[in-house]
Amino acid sequence: MRDTFIAQLKQRAIEDPRIMLITGDLGFGVFDQYRKNCPNQFLNVGVAEQNMTMVATGMAMEGHVVFTYSIGNFSTLRCLEQIRNDACYHNADVKVVSIGGGFSYGALGISHHATEDLAIMRALPNMTVVSPCGLWETKMATDAIIDTQGTFFLRLDKSFGNDDQLEKDETFQLGRARVLKEGTDVTILVTGGILEEVQKAVDILESGGVSVQIVSVHTVKPLDVDLVLEVSRKTKNVVTVEEHTICGGLGSAIAEALLDNSVHPKRFLRIGLEAGFSSIVGSQEYLRQQYGLDALAISEKIRNLI
Repeated sequence: MRDTFIAQLKQRAIEDPRIMLITGDLGFGVFDQYRKNCPNQFLNVGVAEQNMTMVATGMAMEGHVVFTYSIGNFSTLRCLEQIRNDACYHNADVKVVSIGGGFSYGALGISHHATEDLAIMRALPNMTVVSPCGLWETKMATDAIIDTQGTFFLRLDKSFGNDDQLEKDETFQLGRARVLKEGTDVTILVTGGILEEVQKAVDILESGGVSVQIVSVHTVKPLDVDLVLEVSRKTKNVVTVEEHTICGGLGSAIAEALLDNSVHPKRFLRIGLEAGFSSIVGSQEYLRQQYGLDALAISEKIRNLI
């Protein structure tokens, strides 16, 4: 996802001098081609993410389309006040990019586990929250974010590489979820790179006779309420999956939409980090297993639900 984002941003920056990429002192190997092609559209502000956000807002208010880039929590939580007061309040053309959503940087510990960012960014006025599930969505979301004025949060898994395009002529639209697979017994609404575990879980469930529908919610805010209501009425059993706390993230957004519209699934389940901090250290695969977010755990929870 990271490499797909950078490659697409480079292509757009070559064509559009308004685009600016600001980093908080990381990603230099990843940025080699970008810097080579767009040397005047790149800035390293050092380990100073609060300043990075203020600089980005100032440049955006002078006509630039500015991307701020850092690992997980560093581009978001470390500079939350500046995102809120500077970028969001002025509805500035600032695109906050977080590399390493969820447990992508699991071996580096709790400081690098981005498991509250969706909830926090979703709560900010004038903030659009985008969390692609695969490479095609990442590429298309990058274009859409550039072409849409306003403040955005783009949450990317570090290395997930699923090609999630369904048809060559398919179009991407911010705020419009995508049905990746049809099913009749249960609908799984998923956001982010954990789609790979969901797809494996579905294989397990369907081998046991359970028909599963998969919906990619690449835009958490604004939520595609119409599709959420449609699929919930269709299957009756609704499950959300996110590599994030269940408090305030995708599951909360879906639950709010259902209750606000008086739609009551027969059964509803949020799958995510359930309580406390993810204090265990290890690879992303290991942490998913430890916190019940791997394919086997997801399939067992859904089987028990229905």
